[in-house]
Amino acid sequence: MENYSTTLALLNLFLPLLSFVILIFFGKKIGNAAHWVALVLISITLGIAISIFANVFVNTGLPILETSVPWFSTGSFSISLGFLINNEAAIMLLVVALISFLVHFYSVGYMKGDPRYSRYFAYLGIFTFSMNGIVLADSLIMMYIFWELVGLSSYLLIGFWFEKESAANACKKAFLTNRVGDIGMFIGIMILFFTIGTFQINGLVEGVHNGAFAGNMNLLTIAGILVFMGAVGKSAQFPLHIWLPDAMEGPTPVSALIHAATMVAAGVYMVVRIFPILTPGALEFIAVVGGITAIMAAIIAITQNDIKRVLAYSTVSQLGYMIMALGVGAYQAGFFHLTTHAMFKACLFLCSGSVIHAMHHALHKLKDHDTDPQDMSNMGGLRDKMPITFWAMLIATLAISGVPFFSGFLSKDAILAGTLSYYHLHHGWTIFLPIAGFGAAVITAFYMFRLIFLTFFGKPANEKVYAHIHESPFQMTFPLILLAGLSFALFFTLPLSVNPIDNHGWFTEAVPMIENAAGLDMHAVEEGIHHAHYTAMGISLTVAAIGILLAVLFYLLRKVDAAKVAGVANKLGLYNLSFNKFYIDEIYNFIIYKPFLTISWLCSKLDWDVYDQKFVDGWGWLTLKLSDKSGEVDYNWLDQKVVDGFGKITQYFGKNLKLTQNGVVQNYLLGGMLGVLLLIILIQQF
Repeated sequence: MENYSTTLALLNLFLPLLSFVILIFFGKKIGNAAHWVALVLISITLGIAISIFANVFVNTGLPILETSVPWFSTGSFSISLGFLINNEAAIMLLVVALISFLVHFYSVGYMKGDPRYSRYFAYLGIFTFSMNGIVLADSLIMMYIFWELVGLSSYLLIGFWFEKESAANACKKAFLTNRVGDIGMFIGIMILFFTIGTFQINGLVEGVHNGAFAGNMNLLTIAGILVFMGAVGKSAQFPLHIWLPDAMEGPTPVSALIHAATMVAAGVYMVVRIFPILTPGALEFIAVVGGITAIMAAIIAITQNDIKRVLAYSTVSQLGYMIMALGVGAYQAGFFHLTTHAMFKACLFLCSGSVIHAMHHALHKLKDHDTDPQDMSNMGGLRDKMPITFWAMLIATLAISGVPFFSGFLSKDAILAGTLSYYHLHHGWTIFLPIAGFGAAVITAFYMFRLIFLTFFGKPANEKVYAHIHESPFQMTFPLILLAGLSFALFFTLPLSVNPIDNHGWFTEAVPMIENAAGLDMHAVEEGIHHAHYTAMGISLTVAAIGILLAVLFYLLRKVDAAKVAGVANKLGLYNLSFNKFYIDEIYNFIIYKPFLTISWLCSKLDWDVYDQKFVDGWGWLTLKLSDKSGEVDYNWLDQKVVDGFGKITQYFGKNLKLTQNGVVQNYLLGGMLGVLLLIILIQQF
């Protein structure tokens, strides 16, 4: 059985990579049929994920697969790579495979006619491969390897239309911002390894449980926060959230893939994996970061007019919810919201893509290159022209707003109960967490229904454009219908067994509360959440209703002039604060980018104008001068005086001595006798 499970895991991991290899090398030859290669392989991957997920209903609470093999070793240092598939991993594999399959299917219609059609599907393949690697990894080092591969593949997809300067800048911004978080993550992993001696997730949990950090829990807190920094980057948490809205420059199906279930969810999933070793101090830090992110991103979304940017900041806010849930110990609620959010957020992004696709084609027919197809102020009244897109987006909006009978109501209610429980246990400043949670909930309901009313209700902003609007093709509407169906609460409340425990539904039963080995009392957390459940539900319903009602008054009934309210807010500086995203990019530009560029310019100036031109070039000038003098001495004195002088002397003697070589033997004898006589005289003298 284990061999069978290992085979399935290997196929699940490598089939998307096979899609990438085939399409990147042979995509041009395959041409417009490239999507068939990708669809067939991702369909098999989805089938395998469903098979693994089915084990959740059989082996509740037990690892489905836990295996590893040595990768390399040197002396006492060794690294193994392997798979750890428990219930959380099985659910995550299904989420990734399902969203990836639907994005592949949707892209057939959306990307039709693109000159790099096959390359696009190749990039989807390596992205899915990277995400599956993170989900399956049994060790932090293997997770880190695939973590970086996700960074690479997201860089390729965000910058797919690299001929656009905005897309080229966006992919670089995403890549570099994530590297900041990844540096912290790597340092944290190394602290854990050198203290416990293993990268294996289960080994780390066992090491903490056995007291590897006994007497030095502050170090474990620091390690946990550093590893969490990877999630701050990947899951776009404050202050590294700035890359995610700019990632909208990629194709809309890519936005759905990144925002719904893959890249940004990787950070949340990683924190779920290491949750048992996170100390109360580290979890407190995580909760605060999540709370700040949730409320801040929700406030920014209110004033955005680009339909995809509204959804982008919505994603940042919802990720803040998930991280905050993990920080307050509501482990199930955070992972539950990851799963429900994957369905309704993918639906929302694909719906926005359907609208943009229709607007783009209408503007193309009118040869209108000035109107922005993503600006909601250019839309209006589209529900009659695009009924499938409208109803799917409305259902997903009801889900994210926390309306009863929809999935978001279940998971957000559990998170908000967790924040109330946390405040009840700790008091003091922790009141910020429920305020941030419920505040973000009312704002979410408001800006999401603002999006619905501006896009689908009222009069069309441009009648000529409206006349050419039509519903998207089947390849694009089928994923919308399926995801809208999965946004209903009914899917998540189905019983896991014939006699469900407390009727909580399959998800709660399949993902039991885990124990924390670093000192967090999970029993107290669970009890607190249980007692806060009805209070949270009552407040949640109230704030959702308030948010929807305000949106109706502002944008449907037009009883309140939104422009006047924005003007008043602008006088107080609040509107610009939201519209300009709290000036975070400007702050970074002032305290990081400009100083860095100034220092770089100064270093370049010193290097070129001082070091190169004065020092290096000065030595060069001196060397040339010395060479000239050396050459003069060598040529004019050594060569002409000494070397040539010896040559001239030799030539003179040779010229005169050759006269003695006349061939007359008598002269030779006479010369010899004279020489002997000369020697005798010299000897007698001395």
